[in-house]
Amino acid sequence: MEVLAALALRSGLRDRATASHTTAMGSYGGAYSFKLQRLLARSGINLVANPFANLNLQGRFDAYPKRRGLTQVKEMLAAGVNVAFGHDDVMDPWNALGTANPLQTALVGLYAAQLTGADEIPVAYSMVTDRAARILGLTASEYGIAEGAAGSFVVLPAPTPQEAVRRQVRPRYVVAHGRVVAETPPAPTLLTWPGEPPAEVDFGRPPGESP
Repeated sequence: MEVLAALALRSGLRDRATASHTTAMGSYGGAYSFKLQRLLARSGINLVANPFANLNLQGRFDAYPKRRGLTQVKEMLAAGVNVAFGHDDVMDPWNALGTANPLQTALVGLYAAQLTGADEIPVAYSMVTDRAARILGLTASEYGIAEGAAGSFVVLPAPTPQEAVRRQVRPRYVVAHGRVVAETPPAPTLLTWPGEPPAEVDFGRPPGESP
């Protein structure tokens, strides 16, 4: 990481360089980590942590205390480094339960990196959306909701990013280049109380909003 960051800084490559996994950073001592954080921030390099594969594979031969195998996500974010979450493996020997769902990645990642504060959960959501788009070098015309953009997006039945991650909602619509390519009809949830008729509950509706 130190060599890569130094080369990215000296060559001018900067944010066009990205390091993935970087699991060794989860075992570095405090003094070296402090040095590395400053270097990475200066270099402009990006990091991608892959919580599924990292938590599953790293530290398998450790006794206790067992290393968690994840890079220094929280510390690097605090240092100003752009960090994103990736999925990496999908239905293979390293992650037999993978679904390639970014919301699932964000959920596992925020728990693993302890990004569970009220102001940190939206950051975890951005790590599978905006921050990831920055790493891919996508421009405003290629990513985001704006006039003249590509028109590719996902509609989630949730009022906030936190609710989308918490409830792991399924996309209501998937739109690619202005065309709906997938649709998931809403599935109503009925609550039944003794002596009362079943009542439909919409967990995607903001509190206090009428049906």
